[in-house]
Amino acid sequence: MMDIAQAKQQVKDAVTAYLALDGLGAPRLAASGQRPLFLLGAPGIGKTAIMSQVAHELGIGLVSYSMTHHTRQSALGLPFIVHKEYGSGEAFDVSEYTMSEIIASIYDYMEETGLDRGILFLDEINCVSETLYPSMLQFLQFKTFGRHRVPKGWVVVCAGNPPEYNRSVHEFDIVTLDRLRKVEIEPGLAAWRDYMRTIRSHPSVTTYLELRPDDFYVVESTPGGKSFVTARSWSELSDLLVLYEDLGLNVDRTVIGQYLQHEDVAARFSSYYGLFSKYRSDYRIEDVLSGHVPADISQRARDAAFDERLALMALMLDALESEARDVMERHDALASVREVLKRAEGCEGLALTDVLESAVHREETAAAGDADARSKRRAMQTTVLLKELQPAADYEEAAQLYREAVARFESSADGMRSKMDCAYDFVDNVFGMGSEALVFTTELAARRDLAQFVALFGCDGYFRHSAKLATDVERDAIFDEIDALNAEA
Repeated sequence: MMDIAQAKQQVKDAVTAYLALDGLGAPRLAASGQRPLFLLGAPGIGKTAIMSQVAHELGIGLVSYSMTHHTRQSALGLPFIVHKEYGSGEAFDVSEYTMSEIIASIYDYMEETGLDRGILFLDEINCVSETLYPSMLQFLQFKTFGRHRVPKGWVVVCAGNPPEYNRSVHEFDIVTLDRLRKVEIEPGLAAWRDYMRTIRSHPSVTTYLELRPDDFYVVESTPGGKSFVTARSWSELSDLLVLYEDLGLNVDRTVIGQYLQHEDVAARFSSYYGLFSKYRSDYRIEDVLSGHVPADISQRARDAAFDERLALMALMLDALESEARDVMERHDALASVREVLKRAEGCEGLALTDVLESAVHREETAAAGDADARSKRRAMQTTVLLKELQPAADYEEAAQLYREAVARFESSADGMRSKMDCAYDFVDNVFGMGSEALVFTTELAARRDLAQFVALFGCDGYFRHSAKLATDVERDAIFDEIDALNAEA
């Protein structure tokens, strides 16, 4: 058994190996020897999500299919009659098959995206119909449906649920399993939390699960049917909470219950979310990050219970992370524009226009493609910056417009650094060097945009606390070693 992060690495390594070529450009491992990975795990733990992540990280395509609705005809193709002559010219009517819908979709994807390598992800493969099941053996070993082969450069990965979660599951026999690399996955809060740090997640969800980790994944049978909460439930609820709050929409127990389909868990989280929203209002996080903290707010934080302090840390980190994300995406966009300007050096008039228009078209295509949300936002930011340069008559004018954009960026980065300093001043004044400072610093370091911001622009409070943290870890390691030696003695 492994968690979803370990499973992702298994997939990434397998795809990398299967796509490896020798010196003559041939696959180092023949298609017949490329056993598809079979990800077997409970529903909603992120099997589909990691496929998108792997494809993006490797710069390859992804075509996904759920096998539950496929019949033999749609998977293998439809029969048609062709006229052939054999031997001495005797004519026969022969059955052939149209191209498989699944194989055809790969070719369509290649034409649309220009990507000639990728992953064919077949979900719920252990739920295929009885008529299709015999053909799966041939497909798993030789990567063909009927007479049509998966295109070169495409790797097959499969997934399914254990039978206790899906009544349609057919357990694979030894002959089938002997053609697969079975990867069993279990729900893991730590791996899920690491993933949530890479996206814009709602802090109430992550802090609630810090306090109640047993509510992360629950599946129970009740007289009324299945009651369940999955990793997908929490991820999608988090997305909805962010969106509803941005739009000023009401989040109530009914909305929460539509995602957390377990009465007790939904009730507990609904109560916590109400408290969390009250903390956000009471603590006035923007005032804290601007350095204007009323004495009553500081005193309340000192007197607060652990769950309230944890929520306060999360609220501060969420506000900082949101601004750090904007700053870092702007930073990446400026770096992309700088590369375009290097190519445009010395250009003027139509030549400069062509360079900028070509770059704008490239970024607009990227923003409309299959990239992840972060890459799309970076592409849109880059497009906006490039369009600001388009009125320039020559390279020098474009470079001046770019320098003005950099100056605006530096001002926003200075504002962000000031907010981080104020956050650490608040933590120091209210909590000193206690566990709250440890939680704040550790969590800040784990969040990509905040960590990247600190690496580029610095933060005295972070460096001070992280140095103490490193010293404490080293001291604890020494004490552990002494205890071990004493135990041996």
